[in-house]
Amino acid sequence: MDLGTIIGLAILVIALVYGITIYNALVQIKHNVSKAWANIDVLLKQRHDELPKLVETCKQYMKFEQDTLARVIEARSKVFTAREAQNVPALGQAESGMRAALGSLFALAESYPELKANQTFQQLQTRISSLENAIADRREFYNESVNINNVRIEQFPDLIIARLLGFKEAQLLEFSEEERKDVDVKQLFNS
Repeated sequence: MDLGTIIGLAILVIALVYGITIYNALVQIKHNVSKAWANIDVLLKQRHDELPKLVETCKQYMKFEQDTLARVIEARSKVFTAREAQNVPALGQAESGMRAALGSLFALAESYPELKANQTFQQLQTRISSLENAIADRREFYNESVNINNVRIEQFPDLIIARLLGFKEAQLLEFSEEERKDVDVKQLFNS
């Protein structure tokens, strides 16, 4: 073999190893996005399972607040549908509705001292609030994973491998304008 052939083969081997390294990194990032989504999904399922218990507990005390309870049930259904379909934009919108409905429910509970004193209600409120905080943390991790994925598949030379092998952009879990603005506490108590 002459020197030109050896150099050509060495360049080819280096390019192949580099391509494999990029591919493996992209696979890792893609699976991190999937894992982050699965973490959100677990928490959403747990909250989905807790909400009927909360509504039933509240029904015993809040006879005249059926509209608020219906909004929680409707919001729960929308989150479930979006979660099952893995429709990230719809989930962001449904989550906004869920947070508003839960905020109204917890604010109205303040008007019912017997409900507030109920141990089951207190446990459910604490559990759901804890799940809400965990979901918010997982959303942040998911969006960071999506951002890393989207940046890597657009950077050169990764974009060559990403396009050749069909790596796709992932969608951020974004929220409605309503959820991003400050909460009007007075309005919650007038609902």
